[in-house]
Amino acid sequence: MTPNPRQSELLDAVRAHGVATVESLADRFGVTLQTVRRDVKLLAEAGLLARFHGGVRMPSSTTENIAYRQREALNAEAKKRIAKAVAARVPNGCSLLINLGTTTEAVARELLRHKGLRVITNNLNVAAILADNAECEVIVAGGVVRNRDRGIVGEAAVDFIRQFRVDIGLIGISGIEADGSLRDFDYREVKVARVIIEQSREVWLAADHSKFNRPAMVELARIDQLDLLFTDQPPPAPYPALLAEAGVQLECVQP
Repeated sequence: MTPNPRQSELLDAVRAHGVATVESLADRFGVTLQTVRRDVKLLAEAGLLARFHGGVRMPSSTTENIAYRQREALNAEAKKRIAKAVAARVPNGCSLLINLGTTTEAVARELLRHKGLRVITNNLNVAAILADNAECEVIVAGGVVRNRDRGIVGEAAVDFIRQFRVDIGLIGISGIEADGSLRDFDYREVKVARVIIEQSREVWLAADHSKFNRPAMVELARIDQLDLLFTDQPPPAPYPALLAEAGVQLECVQP
């Protein structure tokens, strides 16, 4: 499903507090209990919320991400704003390593008018998008293709990417935790992302607001390994302090 504006705000409200009652959500949005229950049912069926008697919470799994099509639709407008901001900072004639994620795919769409780019990626969706840019050379890593999102993972991908040293490493992630760790679900994907960070002169993270305080099983990196963070809303505490301490530049692209 693609959440409508009220459903997106409902998700944000639950995310901000961890849990919420149906009654509190009805009061917050000025709608009936029946409307909230209908929204909650749809969001739960899509895997975006978990229901319990009288209320809802965020899905608590640290071992499995939500499905690719659900992630693609979730916060789609925010991801588009982030993508435009990232593309505006990417100069013509530079080299990039781009990893997996629906946000990095949104960035690829915004790079279609750039010239002289050389992009190395383990994301077949990114490669397919940028293949339409005749001014961009696309290099695809070898390895195992995950059919759920067309990501390429495994040791072959890691070894391939180690050959390159690029201007910008652009990464997406599943979660940022309050201890300053950047996290994801698949350790094979994480191994590729780590080498992207190692082989990049600058590391840029593109992450919408839903990634803050979202748990995931595998640590990918730390905030202090970033140079630039693009997001769509001001991060909650303690992230501003963590970013300032680490010297990470924040670009917040609000509507």
